[in-house]
Amino acid sequence: MAIGSGGFDPYDRACASRGFLNDVADPWSVLVLGDLLEGPSRYTDLVRAVGGISQGSLAKTLRTLERDGLIARDVLPERPPRVEYSLTPLGRTLAESFQSFHAWIQSNMLTVLDAQSSYDVAAS
Repeated sequence: MAIGSGGFDPYDRACASRGFLNDVADPWSVLVLGDLLEGPSRYTDLVRAVGGISQGSLAKTLRTLERDGLIARDVLPERPPRVEYSLTPLGRTLAESFQSFHAWIQSNMLTVLDAQSSYDVAAS
């Protein structure tokens, strides 16, 4: 596979981009980034928005996305302190690119389910 203009090739297992791909290709990351496109969210709002995510998985996902420079963690000066998560400009560009993926899923999921069902019938 051709290397991009930055010299990073995610098809090369030794390339740093492979680790980043692992970070953002995680379903929780995709869903968190998509939710944050709507605006900043508190931790509890993200737990509700991303159905099925455990608190531990959400905490790990948020730390990873913050480390990658995709989200910002803002502690607001209130009593008690309130923490909000928001997209960074870099994170916004990635989250916006996921919008077409989300739309594709919504448009094609019935076809995917039909294909899975046909495969399962043929395989049994």
